[in-house]
Amino acid sequence: MRSSDEEIDIIRRTLEYSEAGSTHLEPDVLRNPVSHYADPMRLQREQSILFRQFPIIVGHTSDVAAPGQFFIHDETGVPILVTRTREGQVKAYINVCRHRGGRIVTQPKGQAATFSCPYHSWTYDLAGRLRGIPQAFGFDGLKKEEHGLVELPAFERFGLIWVRPSVSDSAMSIDAWLAPMAEQLASLDLASHHVFRAWTVELNMGWRIALEGFQESYHFCSAHKETACSAYLDNQSVFLDQYPHVRHAVPLADAVALRNQPESEWDYRANYMTQNYLFPCNFVQSMTDHVYIHSVIPTGPGTSVFKCMMLIPASPEEVAENAKAERYWEANYNVVRTVFGEDFAIGEGIQQGLATGVNEHFVIGKYEAGIQLAQRAIDDALEGRLVCPDVVSLQ
Repeated sequence: MRSSDEEIDIIRRTLEYSEAGSTHLEPDVLRNPVSHYADPMRLQREQSILFRQFPIIVGHTSDVAAPGQFFIHDETGVPILVTRTREGQVKAYINVCRHRGGRIVTQPKGQAATFSCPYHSWTYDLAGRLRGIPQAFGFDGLKKEEHGLVELPAFERFGLIWVRPSVSDSAMSIDAWLAPMAEQLASLDLASHHVFRAWTVELNMGWRIALEGFQESYHFCSAHKETACSAYLDNQSVFLDQYPHVRHAVPLADAVALRNQPESEWDYRANYMTQNYLFPCNFVQSMTDHVYIHSVIPTGPGTSVFKCMMLIPASPEEVAENAKAERYWEANYNVVRTVFGEDFAIGEGIQQGLATGVNEHFVIGKYEAGIQLAQRAIDDALEGRLVCPDVVSLQ
């Protein structure tokens, strides 16, 4: 695959860093107050703003490949039901019955023609409309059209399903929101991929601590001495500020050999891991031949959840028929679980140390750029300077 102009520039910068023994540097060291990680009141603001007003990746397009396929997502604190209508449109609803507030769908995923609340069997179609009320004479005068499922903004882009977990009077422009990362996301062709593994890890650490484990490569050769360290150039990442998102290009150790090739032959994908941060909590982590989609979501003070999908270019049928391929993908899965586990163990140790009061600030280095860039965007969102673009404002 031909490398983009952006990727050619990343390679040039990598070769410059390698030759000079330097790396990407932000203008200043950042002193991040520990309250950003430990203050329950700040967490409440983060949950009410970052995890309600901005779109979150909740699944892959294959999770709702056919009309009636559905899955649920509860981690934001908003019970979300995602499905595909008979017309082929992805829809998301608050998974709450309009009668007495019962949880309508309890299965993690499945296939349905309608959704029926298990409490009193109020029934809704795939478009969220209230279709059936048992013994309807007891609700004389009730207007069904006013009691459909409450819809959430849902979008299908780049092979992924995005949901903003709050109702809004204005229509959000997902394309404007993702525009800074559109070229990179489109190049991955994720719609043609398949979910090889999907998993969830409950973490005993705040979401910001977990998030920052994916936003710099300074830690690789300390935290991952026996796993990831040798595969990459040590702390020579290239960061592109795609505000409010960040492209974090981590060069493989062999990337320096590209200086012996003409630029027309440079293959970016074969020589980099790209950790694409999609504000506020998602990552599209592109490896040389597969992709991880992961999210870090707060569940309370000092706790969070990590959700991940491993996407591969082979279908489940192709993998099942090829034992060598299955071993290969399984080995990649095991490696990444190990590496993530190393990060999580350190992060949970950081969480335990917060209450000691040893640090008033965390010191974020100039080359820990992903953390610095994300902090700016988070601060902007919490102060109202960053909002999702709506369709009206773009006209």
